[in-house]
Amino acid sequence: MSALALSVLLSLVSAVAYAGGAIVQERVAVNTPGSPYAPLRHGGWWAAMTMNGLGAGLHVVALAYGPLSLVQPLGALTIVFALPMAAVFVRRRAGATAWRGAIMATVGLAGLLALTEGSDDSSLPGGERTVLALATFGGIALLFLAARRVHKPVVRSVVLATAAGVAFGEASVFTKTVAMDWSWRTPVAEWPSLLAIAGFAATGVLLSQASYRGAGLAAPLATVTVVNPVLAAAIGVTLFGEDFRYGVAGTVLALGCGIVAAGGLILLTTERLSATAEQPGPPRRSQPRPPAVVPPPYGSPAKTRTGSSPRPRTAPDGSGKASGKASGKADQTATPPALR
Repeated sequence: MSALALSVLLSLVSAVAYAGGAIVQERVAVNTPGSPYAPLRHGGWWAAMTMNGLGAGLHVVALAYGPLSLVQPLGALTIVFALPMAAVFVRRRAGATAWRGAIMATVGLAGLLALTEGSDDSSLPGGERTVLALATFGGIALLFLAARRVHKPVVRSVVLATAAGVAFGEASVFTKTVAMDWSWRTPVAEWPSLLAIAGFAATGVLLSQASYRGAGLAAPLATVTVVNPVLAAAIGVTLFGEDFRYGVAGTVLALGCGIVAAGGLILLTTERLSATAEQPGPPRRSQPRPPAVVPPPYGSPAKTRTGSSPRPRTAPDGSGKASGKASGKADQTATPPALR
């Protein structure tokens, strides 16, 4: 097997591992509503983290055997793999709108990554790394606070997934920087960047787990998958001297691919919003009926019928004798003639 074919195979397996991890994360979010960020006591969450780690490792190995312009677009297939896998393993089928949105996001992202041309001889100095890290953490904090103020679960999920994608993208940028500047003679110099990578990765894991609560699978997964490489590509163009292929035409095509990817995310979000709106609400509780009112005789106040037995009616002359059959029998009793 050639190095290029091995790179393609590893990239596809990596995308499948990422998709499986996302499906398990979404199921864990449904089953543990009280632990939205890190359900450490749930075995499924650790299984999802293992699959995500496997996907990341295979992606790095694929980059060692194949070009970046091929490996990165293949990673966007995670969205396409996740939908049929969810239908098979967890019996959750996606509608036509979700499929259109997923395909649009995948095609747009793959085109954007394929048009980005990397640069191998540039890095960031220590001061710029510090400013970039602080600015990114500040942006993530703002997105997190904005998500807490959103009442619709789907919109809140997309905002959290955007923050997770920013964290993962920044971790990729710092990983590239450390890989370019690493030296076994002075490993201590890279400790601040390694700590930043760990912080961004942990933040992305927590936020991505929270993004699956109440929003399904497709919308948060597509948002993280698109935002992560797009942010890394934007930082590469602005800070690392990277550029788009084919000059002005490539730049225009890259912008068009970005619009297509954004349209796919919008379709996924609106599809989930409409599905949430169509779900029936909880049944209303039946209120107790008011007590029946007994119509009173003329000149008497109204009385409500209660569970107690009715009182016997008295004679109209106020003598206190019971009315009804008993009083009728007493009236019909005659005195014998011998005792008169």
